[in-house]
Amino acid sequence: MFFLPKVVVNEDDKDSLAKGNTEAAASEGHSADDGHGHEDEAAVAGANAGDPHATATPEQLMELATVRARYNKATDKQQRVLLASELAEAYAAASKFDSAGYYYETVANARPGERNFRKAGDSYFDAFTYAASQERAAELGTKARAMYEKVLKNNPADLDAKTNVAMTYIASSNPMQGITMLREVISADPDNEKALFNLGILSMQSGQYDKALERFEHLVKVNPKHLEGNFNLAVSLAETGKKEEAIALFNKVKTMKDDPALAASVDEYLARLK
Repeated sequence: MFFLPKVVVNEDDKDSLAKGNTEAAASEGHSADDGHGHEDEAAVAGANAGDPHATATPEQLMELATVRARYNKATDKQQRVLLASELAEAYAAASKFDSAGYYYETVANARPGERNFRKAGDSYFDAFTYAASQERAAELGTKARAMYEKVLKNNPADLDAKTNVAMTYIASSNPMQGITMLREVISADPDNEKALFNLGILSMQSGQYDKALERFEHLVKVNPKHLEGNFNLAVSLAETGKKEEAIALFNKVKTMKDDPALAASVDEYLARLK
């Protein structure tokens, strides 16, 4: 499927959630940040080399090596903080999100503030999203939560941070806490696109396509151009027996973005519906 959910959840948790008629999650993601292998962030790395999602260009790798060498040689604390920020940005640009998170966290610890903790949380969350194993997802999810909790302590109304925290809980041993948090976001903001999308995906993953249909219908009403929302709405229509509506929407989705992978996934579904 073109829009595969990227959350790792324990299979036992998935089964229990599905049986309990709740909106559960389960999908194996892929790591976009593995294999950096430098000693400074050994505490957060521990991942495999050669990941196909690590697409740093030679220029990006050269910049990383240069900035990292300057960082490792720096002795002045202020200079190291500045270089840590520069290094974090370079890792983020190279899609090595766990390393970016490490250095953004270094900056946040030196200069506490909502903005810095948010950058660290976002980077760890990106790494969590593409984690290649349940163990890695748990590690990175914990780190993302820790950063976002500092953000929420200062700004409890940050629903985007709260939604991301919820998704890390869903991939943990306490998924119901995450689902509860997503519902709290919806209660505070019924039109919250990110929460609607995630609740829809979780309903799909637990086989509750009727609930998914409701979520995605609401989402595309809020944002008619939401590509993933339209695609998954079409899937939900197909899975709930609304064949003609699904076909019409799948054909519309193909016109929304020129993407071979999207087109192939839509064609696969259309072939099933013939």
